[in-house]
This record gives sequence, structure tokens and C-alpha cells, in this order.
Amino acid sequence: MEDSAAVDGLQSDGKDTAPSTSRKRSKLTGVNGHHRAESEPVDPLALSTALHNLEHRVPSRERTPLGSPSRKRQRMYGYGDRFIPQREGRDLHAAFNLLPDLNSPATPSKSKKRIPHGELHFQRTEEANRTYENVVRSELFGNSVPQVTPPELSPDVNFPSSTHSTTINDPSRSRTPPNNLSSSTLAPASLTPSTPHKNIFTYMSPQHHRNGSSHPTPSRTPQSRHGPNMNPYSDLYSVSPINFETQRHLLGPKRPPRAISKVPFKVLDAPDLADDFYLNLVDWGSSNILGVGLGPCVFMWNSASGKVNKLCDLQDDIVTSVSWIQRGSHVAIGTNKGLVQIWDAERCRRLRTMTGHSARVGALAWNDHILTSGSRDRLIFHRDVRQPDQWLRRLSGHRQEVCGLRWNSESGQLASGGNDNKLMIWDKLHSTPMYRFSDHTAAVKAIAWSPHRPHVLASGGGTADRRIRFWDTLKGTCTQEIDTGSQVCNLVWSKNSNELVSTHGFSQNQIVVWKVPSMTQMASLTGHTYRVLYLAMSPDGQTVVTGAGDETLRFWKCFNKVERDGIGSEGGGTRMEQMSVIR
Repeated sequence: MEDSAAVDGLQSDGKDTAPSTSRKRSKLTGVNGHHRAESEPVDPLALSTALHNLEHRVPSRERTPLGSPSRKRQRMYGYGDRFIPQREGRDLHAAFNLLPDLNSPATPSKSKKRIPHGELHFQRTEEANRTYENVVRSELFGNSVPQVTPPELSPDVNFPSSTHSTTINDPSRSRTPPNNLSSSTLAPASLTPSTPHKNIFTYMSPQHHRNGSSHPTPSRTPQSRHGPNMNPYSDLYSVSPINFETQRHLLGPKRPPRAISKVPFKVLDAPDLADDFYLNLVDWGSSNILGVGLGPCVFMWNSASGKVNKLCDLQDDIVTSVSWIQRGSHVAIGTNKGLVQIWDAERCRRLRTMTGHSARVGALAWNDHILTSGSRDRLIFHRDVRQPDQWLRRLSGHRQEVCGLRWNSESGQLASGGNDNKLMIWDKLHSTPMYRFSDHTAAVKAIAWSPHRPHVLASGGGTADRRIRFWDTLKGTCTQEIDTGSQVCNLVWSKNSNELVSTHGFSQNQIVVWKVPSMTQMASLTGHTYRVLYLAMSPDGQTVVTGAGDETLRFWKCFNKVERDGIGSEGGGTRMEQMSVIR
């Protein structure tokens, strides 16, 4: 009853009245949290003042059992005894990037940098890794570990080298092996070297204790026993944190990496160029004329003038192989009917036609006046073009088509590859092979003799094999092999450097330049849409031409020119080129 009387008193006042929804409340809370008397009337002015003071009151510091008030945390930039990570307010890349890239701006950028790639970057990385390895080896072991000086580092006269004929004795460094040993008793460099014996710590012998000397440090150093060190290159007089051998590696001249253009500088149309793995239709003669077999015709392209001449047109036959004689004056042509024709390239006149094969002749090779032909009938014929006889020797060793033939003019050895996955080495004109290699698991068409080492042969297998193998024809052993990942169609050695060019089939149809013997890829050239079946090199050794079933011939500049002194930018020319220079 008292509650209803209080409510009726509020409504009966003629001034501002409270809404009727407050009827359910039994009590009103005052400003200070105390309950008003239920019978007192509420002053609207006092209520308004109390609400205003409540809104602008300073919050109390007392902790409430409810959630703490949300306020912005103050950033602590001081240093304490522990690290508290912060999610915002600090750029970690700018704070901790101590060694920016050489090409990056001074202020680190948040954008993702492009990772360099390509053969040029790969060459720089390999050079940096090689330098780092030499520096670490030199700093840890000094001259105690036998090591081979890289060929790309020429000796510097300012620093002593272990490979120089004149050596400087440094008593501060021990030698392994000792100097008094002869060269015949030295251990090979391939063996694991022994731990170098260096006097890092020197202790007093027990005899000195018995004599009454108790000084912990000896009065004479080991170096003073041999007298003063007069070697200016000794580490005793060096103000650098690294020794002189390391300085020689770092300050020595470095060969810049060779950039190989990935775009052919010339493309020629070759209509009717056969897409047949077992044929050899492209050859570049020493007279700088390129011979190409297109269907029943053979065309000659002069590299100097750019002119194209038709050598022949076989009316009822198809050209299956083309090969120039070493002098570049005559060209041999193999046909689909098993014939071998000799043509005079200057007069465009056929000199003779030789028989003997019963199937197409897919491989030809010259060795001076000896012409060797290989056919699908599994036979190999040696022909002396000076004699009227059709053939001189008949070789039968392969069980399927002979698709690769290469003569080594220096050693007089012939290498033959066939579709029976066999690689055979024949000595001169003997009818029995010296070696039969069965390591390849596919047809062996790609064969190339090294012009720098006379008994080194490279061979490549087909789709099921995909490997390039190197052979020592003196010992009859395989020295190295590498899986290329695709069909190996052709191989040719560089005349100016110890590098190898290979052409491939599916899936990239690429041309690869390899560094021998490390077999690192110097460049990978693409552009052909069919497998690259044909390969030839220019007489100067700078350009290679490739042909494919896409009916195009592409010319690539892969190597540098040999200088007049017989030593080019890649380290040296061939043996014949060096001997041909008159001083």
C-alpha cells in the first residue's frame, strides 16, 4: 500500500512526471548508492543533477570482479630482463635486416624480391661456392692439405703460391709432406691428409721443474730456436685477419661468367626436313658451307655470302645422310636405296656412285680418303675413294641399324652406334671391334670424340636411356655418366673450350651446353617445337646449327672466338690451331 501511495504521489504532481513503466519498480536508487525512503517524493532537478555528476565522475581505482576497463596499453620501448613480443608497432624487417642485397635500396622494401635465376646466376653461385670453399680450406689447414689450384685463377706474383716452382720457406708453418722427401715418395692428393702437427701450446718439460725453474711460460719460443723469421709473407707480420694464401684466392683475377644468348641469331626454313631419328642430314664443312638434305635434294648454304645453291636432285631416291670431307671440297651423300654418292661441291658434279648396302645409308664418316658408311642392313663398309673398288673392308658387328659413325683422326679409332643399344670401338681398318659397350638401354646415335683428349669419347642414348656417357677408349671403361632427362639426339664438342653441346627430344626439345668434366649446364636453349635431331658446328667453333622436324634451321652463338695466338678467352684452342700459328 505504501508503494502505491508513493507512485500516486508522483503522478498527482502537476509538474514533470515519470513514465508509467516505473510502476514495477519497488525502490529507487540514489546518487550515493543508498536507498531513498519509499514515502519521499523525488525532486526532478536533484535527479538530473545526480545523473550529470554520475556521468562525469572519475572512475574508481578499485578492481572489480568483472572485466577490467578497456584502455590502450602503453608501449614499452625500454630494455628489461626479458623480451615481450609485440604484434604491432615495429617493422621486424627494418630492425633486423643487417646485410641487405647489393642491388637493394638503402631502406628495406616490404615488397617480395624476385629470386634471380638462369645460367648466368648459376655460374656466379658456383664461383662463389668455390671461392668460399678455398677460403675455408686455406684458413683452417693452410698449406697442410694438398689441393689443386683452380684453372680459372692465375697465379699472382704479389703472393706466394703452393703451385709455384719457387717456394718460400716459412718456419712458422709445418709442411706435409716434409721437404726432404722426394717426389716419388709423396702421397697422392686424393688420399686423406694427416692432421697437421702445429705447436699450438708449449709447456715446460719436467726437466725444467727438477732444475728449479718454476716460471710457467718458457723463455724461448719455438720460432726463436731457428733464428728470426725473415719471410715477409709470414703470418707474423700480417695485419690482415686472413693469411696470404686466402688473400691470393680473394684478390686473384676472376673470369667473368660467359653469357650465352638464348635466342638464335638466324633462322632458316628447311621444308621437307625429315623427322627421323636415324638419319644425319645436316653437316657443316671446313669451307664454311652448310649442307642440308631435304627430301630428294641437297642444298648448300654459304655462311659468308648467305647464298643458297642446289647441289643435286635425286629423281627417284631420297637423301638419308650428308657428310663433308675434311678439306671441304667434296661431300658424300647416302640414299634410301643404299647408294653412296661422291659430289664435287665447287662444280656441283657427281664423281662416282658406290654400292654395297641393301638398305638406306643413314650414317657417313670421313677419315681423310677413307669413307665409312653405315646402313639399316646392319653392315659397315670402309671405302677408299682413290681406288675403283666399291669397298675396302666389311664390318659386321651390330644386330640392328647403324645410326651413328665417328672417326677419331688422331688415334685412328672408329666409334659406331646402332639401334641394338650397342656402342663399338674399331681400331683403324680391322674387322673385329676392340670394345663392345652395352651400357646404353636405347639406340646410340649421338657420338662425339673429344678434340682436347684423343681417347675420350662421349655417347648418348635414346628415349629409354637418356644418358650421356664418357668412355676411355685406351682402358675400355666408362669414366662418367649423367642422366639428362630426355632423349639424346646429337653430341658435339667445342673446339675452343672443354665444353659439350647436346640436343634432345621430348619433352623440352632443348639444346644444352655442358661444362666438362663437372657436367654443369652452362645454358639451355629452347625454340624448336619438334625434337632436335640434327646438329653441326661451324669451322671456327663459335656457332652451332640445329635442325628439327619443325622444318627450321636455327643458328646459335655458343662459344667465343679463338685469338691469333692460339689461346682464346676460354683457355686455349685445339692442338692443330696452336701448331698452325707461325711466330
